[in-house]
Amino acid sequence: MPDQQVQRADSQASGAGLSIAVVGGGAAGFFGAIAAAAHSNHQVTLYEAGPEPLAKVRISGGGRCNVTHHCFDPGQLVQNYPRGGKALRGAFSRFQPKDTVAWFAQRGVKLKTEADGRMFPVTDDSATIIDCLTGAARQAGVRIKTRSPIISASRSGSGFQLQIKSPDADSVNCDRLLLTTGSSPAGHRIARALGHTVESSVPSLFTFNIADKQLHQLSGVAVNPVALQLRAEGIKPLTQTGPLLITHWGLSGPAVLKLSAWGARLLHSQRYRATVVVNWLPDFSQEQVRADLQQVKAANTKRAIATFSPFAPLSKRLWQYLLSRIEIDPTFTWANLSKKQLSRLVEELNQGSFTVVGKGAFKDEFVTCGGVRLKEVNFKTMESRLCPGLYLSGEILDIDGITGGFNFQSAWTTGWLAGQALAQSR
Repeated sequence: MPDQQVQRADSQASGAGLSIAVVGGGAAGFFGAIAAAAHSNHQVTLYEAGPEPLAKVRISGGGRCNVTHHCFDPGQLVQNYPRGGKALRGAFSRFQPKDTVAWFAQRGVKLKTEADGRMFPVTDDSATIIDCLTGAARQAGVRIKTRSPIISASRSGSGFQLQIKSPDADSVNCDRLLLTTGSSPAGHRIARALGHTVESSVPSLFTFNIADKQLHQLSGVAVNPVALQLRAEGIKPLTQTGPLLITHWGLSGPAVLKLSAWGARLLHSQRYRATVVVNWLPDFSQEQVRADLQQVKAANTKRAIATFSPFAPLSKRLWQYLLSRIEIDPTFTWANLSKKQLSRLVEELNQGSFTVVGKGAFKDEFVTCGGVRLKEVNFKTMESRLCPGLYLSGEILDIDGITGGFNFQSAWTTGWLAGQALAQSR
């Protein structure tokens, strides 16, 4: 079992502390391990199943690492979590994005804020974050064991016994256990074995597949903003507003990703079959759209309808596509446009209906909803309410945020809270 053994920078003359095992070498695992080891004499060992820790950190943000989001009001911050916002409200009052920024700054890593609020290292390189975390773990004295998947855990006295899938080690004992295994089935099995209920994992943050070849030909066209409404039988409609991107398989962009996050369980239950209604001009009422079209018609009687888009947010290509959806001949002049056709055009602009036939991926990142039920965890310490000595943080919990650095922030916060509590544990 590879062992990146490091020594504490400070003395442990005060005597031996507790043995703490952190299972999962991601953002929450490292933050928890560092916080637990940095200001205590506990022996902290982090177990990572893969050959390298922090794999998700490396690929996030296209390799730049979207560390957090520039939202420093906990009340506003929690609104970006389809699941877990209520539980995180108090947690964010103790450790939130400004604390994340300060934590990295104290270790020589400066973050920058982009126009949409996402925060990245100024180097635009996720390796900067990885080096910072591994360096901080080294300085704190955390032992990092890679290629060490924990396949089970059970109570052993007041502590735990962990079974490791490794050729040279069968089991280890620890006094405290922090699970930070994300959506890993192995982590969920361990949580269940220790008494927890795990909500089933389903995908979140994905794009919509639309079976429309004409739409696909508009791949790359963006509109900002649009208003979307997701409809399915027997379910209250869900709405989102924001930028939309047309792709070669359907619809994407921040508005779609947000809608997929809030509708994750709904869409899963419907086997990703639903209807999405697009208001291409959310800044205009139907009455305004109708009046503008009538004004354009009166001023351009001899001009072909398809030659230009009368609404700035809509490109000429998109305008022509929308005309084709309601079967308006592209050679028609505005004088030829009947009242009935004008009404259909208004409806298409404000309530265009598309059938969702499946889901696509979102870049290289994969976010799920589901995990350990939040009411079973004390969010002041992240300790299990059912199994004393067990702590949980990160995506193993039934928490997920929208894109923009929010999932990492919940990992930093819950990892830090767990680590602080573990550091004070006796």
